[in-house]
Amino acid sequence: MTVPFRICFVCTGNICRSPMAESVFRTRLAEDGLEGLVEVDSAGTGGWHEGDGADPRTVAVLRAGGYETAHTARQFHASWFDRLDLVIALDAGHLRALRRLAPTAQDAAKVRLLRSYAAEAADKGADPAHDLDVPDPYYGDFAGFEECLEMVEAASDGLLAAVRTAVTARTVLPARASGYDDRRPAPDPAHPQEKESA
Repeated sequence: MTVPFRICFVCTGNICRSPMAESVFRTRLAEDGLEGLVEVDSAGTGGWHEGDGADPRTVAVLRAGGYETAHTARQFHASWFDRLDLVIALDAGHLRALRRLAPTAQDAAKVRLLRSYAAEAADKGADPAHDLDVPDPYYGDFAGFEECLEMVEAASDGLLAAVRTAVTARTVLPARASGYDDRRPAPDPAHPQEKESA
């Protein structure tokens, strides 16, 4: 049996952005027929809301979009890196915190920004002036949650394509061309190029 490709979306308290991303991406996987090959969950960098459901505004936005709303908040732990293939940060602060928490450089390389997978980010290239954060809607109004969902949906399409490529590479062994060099690692399609914002 193939070991599933495992992804965890991470925001601050795991009640707004990351459960939204988890729900949207789980739906994308089901639509693409990958739900049996990929496991998705979410967590927060802090444990303030552990055991709570998602913010009611997150639930309302997800429900309006036709997404699943069941959720229980939890805190991300460094020990999880060992079983995860990708850790998707919702903003640059989470990216930095998670990379500091990573036990190894290989684990730190698993941490990526969600919006680095958005088509608009690819169009901008590695422009450090381009903001790749999904802004925290917690202290704002309902419109901020709707904007958050739009950003998550836009980035999920690019993330799905990268994950599909990674899962296919994992389940189907490619033929080796003559002169293949085992010592040189192939580029990882699940990790687009990005620059960390200050």
